[in-house]
Amino acid sequence: MASLLKSATRPSALRLAASSNPLRSITTADRTFIRQKATLPDLAYEYGALEPAISGKIMELHHSKHHQTYVNSYNDAADKFAAAEAKGDVATKASLLPLINFHGGGHLNHTLFWENLAPKNSGGGEPPSGDLAKAIDTSFGGLEELKKKFNAALAGIQGSGWAWLVKDTQTGNISIKTYGNQDPVVGQFKPLLGIDAWEHAYYLQYQNRKAEYFSAVWDVVNWKAAEKRFSS
Repeated sequence: MASLLKSATRPSALRLAASSNPLRSITTADRTFIRQKATLPDLAYEYGALEPAISGKIMELHHSKHHQTYVNSYNDAADKFAAAEAKGDVATKASLLPLINFHGGGHLNHTLFWENLAPKNSGGGEPPSGDLAKAIDTSFGGLEELKKKFNAALAGIQGSGWAWLVKDTQTGNISIKTYGNQDPVVGQFKPLLGIDAWEHAYYLQYQNRKAEYFSAVWDVVNWKAAEKRFSS
């Protein structure tokens, strides 16, 4: 994925899905800070297409309001970071990094989440196949066992966060990991499939019965997207 935040002095800066907006650059004596605006991605389906697993109203609010807020807040923090970079203001840059991680992570996580979902008439809920299916059998003993362990991981999240099926890029093995708040999957792990455990992902429909949401969401999981990430 193209980078939204690049710096000659920060090779490990957060990388997110890029938009088509023109690049903005600020040049200093020894570095150039270049950033491209984050934008809200379009969905490949209508808001109501995932019903009854996820209501259209939840999808509309989750996508157009919550995700848009992450995009706006990330862009604002990154603009301030760029200005601080131009001034050599290290203290301000450091103070902005938590905001960039939170809102940038929120943008990245949700972008992947929308791709992880599909209406049932477009393959949602169909079991994985190929190499990913073999890896699931090897690591978990089958898809149903994976779902049980994944739902247990989701239920064990204290507060807000995500559960992810990840691939270890060093060993090729897959496992389940949980991340608090909007922390993105980075480092040696590659995200294959994520489920949002924040209350805004389910409360309007399921209220305090989050276990029902964790069970229902599998009916619209897009395993084809996970297979592509596993193989790429």
